[in-house]
Order: sequence, then C-alpha cells, then structure tokens
Amino acid sequence: MSVTLKDFYADWCGPCKTQDPILEEIEADRDGSVEFEKIDVDENQETANEYQVRSIPTLVVENDDGVVERFIGVTQREEIESALDEAGA
Repeated sequence: MSVTLKDFYADWCGPCKTQDPILEEIEADRDGSVEFEKIDVDENQETANEYQVRSIPTLVVENDDGVVERFIGVTQREEIESALDEAGA
C-alpha cells in the first residue's frame, strides 16, 4: 500500500517553518516508505481547494483508500508517526 504525506505550506508562513524540521526527520527515518509532497498553496491553489485547505500548515496523510488523517497547524512528530502507521507505512 502506498502512503503519501502532503504538506500544504507557503514560504511566508512562520508555523510552516516550525513544521519543516519535524517532517524532514520523519522523512529521513522512514527511508522511502512514505512519499512526501510539499505543496505551496500560493502556487497550487487548485490542489489546496481540492483538499479544502483553509489554513496552513495542513498535513494530509493518504493511502490507496483515501485520506487517513488531516492535521491543521504545527503537528508533533508522535501524532504524524501514528497516522503514518495507521495508514500502513
């Protein structure tokens, strides 16, 4: 099963900069078992609308069945890891 973490962010977003190192650590530790996608909401408004992103950072964890979990605001590593495990990563 493929698992994707979509990170909706913007360059001007302070909390997004707080979220980045957490995601980078998880990506390094997960060793390719999860696909990480950074989506700039300013450049990809259509995708942001499709996922109904209203505030950032927003993280969306998906697998082959669809959206498993959605986090709004800075999210701690433990919560993200738990959602990735639940999604089958």
